[in-house]
Amino acid sequence: MRRFFSGLRPAVARALTALVVVGLGFLAYRAYAWPGVALAAGGAVMWVLLHMTRMMVVLKRTAQRPVGCVGSAVMMHARLERGQTLLQLLALAGSLGQRVDGSHSNSAQREQYRWTDSSQATVLCTLEHGKLTHWELLRG
Repeated sequence: MRRFFSGLRPAVARALTALVVVGLGFLAYRAYAWPGVALAAGGAVMWVLLHMTRMMVVLKRTAQRPVGCVGSAVMMHARLERGQTLLQLLALAGSLGQRVDGSHSNSAQREQYRWTDSSQATVLCTLEHGKLTHWELLRG
């Protein structure tokens, strides 16, 4: 659902998502009464469970590798897109990123993570409000 509202502010996107869920519940009630609401609630729970399962698989996979390591920094850099979430970055890198120390000085909502490969090439990613805004490839 967030993909549809990705250009909006996080609070507005959350409010619109809640409005859509309530609207679907209302339409389900109008069409099938309480069994329709139960079906809509079951669908919402299934969506949440699928998201949680995906998140747990990505985190389990990233826990197996050293922090800040990536197979190929150049390939990771080529696959980055503006607006990706940290979970998408972790799935792409296959490991947790090494947090850059001075990244929290400007704003509480700005974070920087670094991944380095065996040839010492580094990808530095900047996230604001949980979304990728800037990235750069540094050759070492």
